[in-house]
This record gives sequence, C-alpha cells and structure tokens, in this order.
Amino acid sequence: MNLPNWISLGRIIVVPLLVVVLLTPVAERWFGISGYALAIVIFILASLSDIVDGRLARSRKQESTLGKFLDPVADKLLISAALIVLVEKHLAPSWAVVIILGREFIITALRSIAASEGIIIAAQGLGKLKMWAQCVAVVALLVAAANGTPPVSNFGLDYPVAFWEVPEVKAAFAGLAKFTLNSNDWKVFGYLVGRGALWLAVILSIWSMYGYFSYFFSERKRIAIEETK
Repeated sequence: MNLPNWISLGRIIVVPLLVVVLLTPVAERWFGISGYALAIVIFILASLSDIVDGRLARSRKQESTLGKFLDPVADKLLISAALIVLVEKHLAPSWAVVIILGREFIITALRSIAASEGIIIAAQGLGKLKMWAQCVAVVALLVAAANGTPPVSNFGLDYPVAFWEVPEVKAAFAGLAKFTLNSNDWKVFGYLVGRGALWLAVILSIWSMYGYFSYFFSERKRIAIEETK
C-alpha cells in the first residue's frame, strides 16, 4: 500500500457515505445542511481524488498492480452509486442508467476475455470523456434538486423534442433574456445541463463500447494472421 492506493481505497469507502447522505436525513440532523449540498461536496472531492492518485502514482513511480485494480473499481462504484441514487430520486431515467452501467459490465468482461488471450485493452479517450460527462451529469442534477423537487418533470425518450414547452424552462429562458434569473431558473438550467450530460454519457457509452469491441476483434485477427505465417 502506498499513498495513491490509499486515496483510491478512500474513494471506495466514501461510496456508502454518499448513498447514506442522499437517502437519509443524516446531513440535516448532524450538520444542519441539505443532504444534496453535502453529497455534491463529497462527490466532487471523490472525483478530484481520481486525478490526484493517478498523478501521484506517476510522479512518485508508485504505479502498482493493486493500484491498477483499485482505481477503476473505485471509479465504477462511485459513479454507479450516484447514478442509482439519481434514479431513486427521480432525477435520472432508469433506461439511461441501465445502458451506462450495463456497458461497464460488458467492457469489464471483454477485458477479461482479451487478457486471457494476451490482448491488453487500454482505456480510450472516449471512455475518459464519458466518465467526465457522468460526473457533470451527477453534480448538475444534484444542484438542480438541492432546494427541493426537480424543477422539470422527468424526460422520457420522446420528451427532449419539446422540452422548451415546459413552463419552468420557458420562464428560465425568458429570465435569461432579461438578465433576471432567480434561484429556480438556475435550478432549471442545472437540470437541463445534467440531463444533457447524461444523454452525452449514454451516447459515449455506446460509441466507446463499439470502439473497444472493434479493437478487440482487430487485434484477434492480427494475432491469427501472425500465427499462420
């Protein structure tokens, strides 16, 4: 165990704390603040720790097999817990979360199969972009609900076509034109940013999964050709 690994382990320990803060009144009772506000702070710090542990491991030359295991596990647990709670809170559609989390299981299985065949599948840029889109979605949706119920009703597959017809959205954009935004208007924009980032995460999940499978099959074909020579 070294410092980067302890940071990754700490991120795993924080996951149940995040769930408790969001699903119970512990923040209001113990600290007198909104559970959403405390959850936002916890989630942002945990997300930033993902950057810190990687940089520390490289700068100190402390990269290890344990670290390579703990880091992605911590990321997946943090995002999975946050997204599942968002579904419970009616802040995110369940179908989107199923796609995002299902992709994680599929890619993990694919990497295991690839490793057994001597193929190493490294993280791709799209995968990292997807991770950040998920983080933005989680934080923005928590901000939108920090002072009460979501300002906009739940988006379905057919809803984004006419989201601007929602009264709260129309009022928010009218306020933006007049530079008279109130707290509810900012909640609406946070909700729209969160839902937009969630859509982006879904698209990137499917796109990056296709990229991983394409790389796997191309490497498999290359190895087969080399073995026949």
